[in-house]
Amino acid sequence: MEPLLAAELVAFGAADVRERRGGVAAEVAWREAYRCCLWSRIASRVLLPLCTEPVEDSDALYQLAHRIDWPSYFDVDRRFAIEVAGRARALTHSHYAALKVKDAIADRFRAHCGERPNVSADRPDVRVHLHLADAGCTLSLDLGGDSLHRRGYRASAGAAPLKENLAAALLMRANWPAIAAAGGGLVDPLCGSGTLLVEAAWIAGDVAPGLLREQFGFQSLNSYDAAIWRELQDEAQQRRVDGASKIPRMLGTDIDADALRSARQNARLAGVDAQLEFREGDFAAARPIGSTPGLLITNPPYGERLGTEADLIKLYSLLGVSIKQNFPGWHAAVFTGRPELGPRLGLRADKLYNFYNGDLPCKLLLFDILQVDATLPAPTGKAEDFANRLRKNHKHLAKWAKRSGVSCYRVYDADLPDYAVAVDLYPCEELRVHVHEYAPPKTIDPNAAERRLRDALAVIHTEFAVPTTAMHFKVRQQQKGNEQYGRHEQKAETHEIEEHGCRLKVNLDDYIDTGIFLDHRPLRRRIQSEAAGKRFLNLFCYTSTATVHAARGGAASSCSVDLSANYLEWSRQNLELNGYAASVEAPGAAAHTAWRGPRTQLPHARSHAHRLVRADCLVWLREQAASNTSPRYDLILCDPPTFSNSKRMDDTLDVQRDHVELIQNCMALLARGGTLYFSNNRRRFKLDGEALQAFDISDITAQTLDEDFKRPPPPHRCWMIRHRLG
Repeated sequence: MEPLLAAELVAFGAADVRERRGGVAAEVAWREAYRCCLWSRIASRVLLPLCTEPVEDSDALYQLAHRIDWPSYFDVDRRFAIEVAGRARALTHSHYAALKVKDAIADRFRAHCGERPNVSADRPDVRVHLHLADAGCTLSLDLGGDSLHRRGYRASAGAAPLKENLAAALLMRANWPAIAAAGGGLVDPLCGSGTLLVEAAWIAGDVAPGLLREQFGFQSLNSYDAAIWRELQDEAQQRRVDGASKIPRMLGTDIDADALRSARQNARLAGVDAQLEFREGDFAAARPIGSTPGLLITNPPYGERLGTEADLIKLYSLLGVSIKQNFPGWHAAVFTGRPELGPRLGLRADKLYNFYNGDLPCKLLLFDILQVDATLPAPTGKAEDFANRLRKNHKHLAKWAKRSGVSCYRVYDADLPDYAVAVDLYPCEELRVHVHEYAPPKTIDPNAAERRLRDALAVIHTEFAVPTTAMHFKVRQQQKGNEQYGRHEQKAETHEIEEHGCRLKVNLDDYIDTGIFLDHRPLRRRIQSEAAGKRFLNLFCYTSTATVHAARGGAASSCSVDLSANYLEWSRQNLELNGYAASVEAPGAAAHTAWRGPRTQLPHARSHAHRLVRADCLVWLREQAASNTSPRYDLILCDPPTFSNSKRMDDTLDVQRDHVELIQNCMALLARGGTLYFSNNRRRFKLDGEALQAFDISDITAQTLDEDFKRPPPPHRCWMIRHRLG
């Protein structure tokens, strides 16, 4: 920002302008000093240095401050405060350094006039600035009195606001003054609390950034010249009136209604609400305004306080596509604290500038968008192949789903090697698209992988015509242990779906899996059709979707076992959603019946008919199988993970290694004439038929795959196992 500030000072009439790290030094008369406080869009402080000397310790600092003739600068009835910045080897405690300067000022006043001024940390009349450095320290008067980025219009800042002077610097670097002078408009598709828009309006309308401030530090100094200040204010007021007609059309969009309320309020306080338009909506829906090419500028979330990695990949990918397709001929500027995500935009930056947002290093990327046909271009090459395959699959599977009564289904699953994503449709309160990218192998060029993902997300967004907020994107990598079930986000936003008469909750953001395994849909339907009057056991139950189907099918009772308290609570909610009470058994606690609301809200409930057991399934199953008093079950589902080494487990689970023991223990609990369904999704799994030859085993994998999962290889393998008769 230093070059921008230096250019401002030259324009204000300053002499001997010298850029320094973090600031600019210059010589000015008092009129230009006032003008700098009133008109600088870039400066955060305007300091008048009084002395700069090396100090060896706190006593030397006191002596330095005491030598300054403070009463010549301000009166004893003025309240003052000390602000400290930097560090020195001899003065490492900023609060103690401030106390030494305060004592020196107080003692100097007491010696001069017999009394001392009051200290006010909150609203001082005079702010003394102490800058510490290894080379020495500098004592200055803050002519602004407070940081100049506080313009006076921001009543509410939102979650992660830009400082106003940084926003102004970005607009200057993006050549906004020239674009506005030529009649171009401005669009911020992720506007938040509207800081970029307000600053852009003030630049275009020639509004002094300090015009709304009630007080400046120089007004409390003995040297204050009220006549000069009134003259500068009158000039600024007239320039504001003259410039009002020069503010072009500007648009800000955001999906956050609270942020937009703040933006509208800020624009109103800034006096530019008539020129700014705010719309609640998706960033991809933003379009150019006016007939003259303008500037699109935005500050996407960084992931520091907003968004997650997958969210950011999706946002940057679709933002780049939206800019290229919808803003031909425009200039674009993207300010990011995640420069490594810049290539995700798919745009080649014409210029790049380094900035800091607080302590965070950031970059401003500038683009000139080529003049192309503004209509949505058809994908070409391999992207066209992906679009055609997705469209073909969707047309076929939508008809099948309607005939079959299926609501949620997979429409694409890495059908083409170059586009390794899975796409699932969830018609909740609105259509939602769940996309996960399979991590590309290390042999694939990362740039090619980024380009293909960007193409895929753009095609998916277009094909299903959903807002980006209804696209839920994740990167699926090879997981260890129970990582596939671990929480990845903290949104805690659930949606309700319907499957063959069952109401179920899904979470499309927080976990790799959504709460329902779509490929097991036929198996759940099969369990529902066979469950009437039977005792059902669900091992590794996850969110107990199969248990809900069993209950819906008329199961006499059920027992669902899992080690995760979160998933057992999810299970309870799924059962409750369908009118079934569920008792919850935790380690070391007695069983209790749990539901929300009065029992009359659960018409199907029978006390303890449906149990949820929190336990290590391996251990629980061994104990139950070894006990002569354990209940028997007519229908069992055992669907273990491929591998698990949860810290809460007594041992690790490897489905290939442990499946014989699992099946044998399940069969010990299976009543004569009952059925065990054993399933897993390990690709190279081999059932040990010789070790299990005592049982009647049938591979029913093909019968448990619906139309949307018939791509080879199958997503799971499934066997029906029964006791041999006779």
